Amino acid sequence: MVINIDALDKVRETLESNIGERVKLKANRGRRRTYVNEGVINDIYPSVFTVLVDIDGQNTRTLCYTYSDVLTSNVELVVCKNNQRI
Repeated sequence: MVINIDALDKVRETLESNIGERVKLKANRGRRRTYVNEGVINDIYPSVFTVLVDIDGQNTRTLCYTYSDVLTSNVELVVCKNNQRI
């Protein structure tokens, strides 16, 4: 599969403009397992981005995903402020 560099840059720019925003996260973990939770876009790096997820009200976990995960629909993010799909 060939991934367009411009598409990766567009995903990165969209995520960058939403740092600190609350998102609904749905991640495909393989073998029909999916992870669904809410979190906050924490940080953006050249190859990956991180999402801070509240586990049980007291503990948090930092999850890391690549921009290609978003392009290939392994990770779906919906910004909670106006239900905008990334």
